[in-house]
Amino acid sequence: MNQPDRLNGMTQGMKRDLVETVTQAQMDDGVRVLVITGSGRAFSAGDDISGRRPPGGGEALVPEIPSGHHNAMGTYDGLRWLSQPLNTTLRSCDKLTIAAINGVAIQTGFSMALSCDFRIAAAGARMGSATLRFALLPDEGGQYLLVQLLGVAKAMDFLIRNRIVTAEEALALGLVHEVAPPEELLDRAMVLARELANGPQVAMRLLKRTIYNAAELTFAQALDDIAAKTAITDHHPDAIEGIRAFQQKQPPKFNAWLEGK
Repeated sequence: MNQPDRLNGMTQGMKRDLVETVTQAQMDDGVRVLVITGSGRAFSAGDDISGRRPPGGGEALVPEIPSGHHNAMGTYDGLRWLSQPLNTTLRSCDKLTIAAINGVAIQTGFSMALSCDFRIAAAGARMGSATLRFALLPDEGGQYLLVQLLGVAKAMDFLIRNRIVTAEEALALGLVHEVAPPEELLDRAMVLARELANGPQVAMRLLKRTIYNAAELTFAQALDDIAAKTAITDHHPDAIEGIRAFQQKQPPKFNAWLEGK
C-alpha cells in the first residue's frame, strides 16, 4: 500500500485493486506466498474518510461503482460487495499470506492484517479496531477474527474497551507471531516467505484450508475434511519425494510440479 501521506487509508478503489491482486496471485503458479505491507509510518490507518480523490488520473475503464451507505440497504450492500470481499478473498486464497505490519494498523487495516495467515509487526507499531470511538462497528469481520484469535472474553475486552495495543502487547495476546526492529521487518518477513515458499505447496495449501475449516466444524466433520484432503496429498509427488528424502537422509526437493521438472 503506497499512500503514505494518507497513512495508507483505504478507499473502495484500493480494496477492489487488492482483491484483484490477490486473485491474480491465487491463479499464478509463479506466486507461492503473498507479503502485504505499507509504505511510510502506517500499515493502514483504516478507511480514508478525507473525501479527497486519490492521486493519479487517466480515464476510467469501467464506470465507477456507487459507494452505498446512503441508506440502510446501501450500507448493507456496500459492506457485503465492496468492503468485506477483501478479507474474504485473503482468507479464501490457498496460498499463504504474511502481513508485515510496519506501523499503525487500525480498523480496516487491522482486520486485513488479521485476515492474513502470519503477522510480523515492527517494534513501535500499534494496532486495534477502536470503531466504538465513533459509535461504529468493526463491520469488515474484525469481531469474528478477534474471537478466533483471542476467544470471546478477550475479544469482548479488546473491542468494547477500544483497545489499541503496541506490537509487544499484540505479541503477548497472540495477535502477531513476531516483533522485529523496524529496519529488519521486511527482511524477517521475506525469511518467513522463503521458508513457506520452499515447503510442499499442495500439502501446505490444503492444510491451511483444513485448519480454518476446523475452527468451524464438528470433530467428525473436521476428520472427514482432512481425510478428503489427505487422499490428495498422500498420492502427490511431493509426498513420494518427502518419504524418499527421509529414507535417504537428504533434504527433500519439493514442488517439482511447479518448476516443470
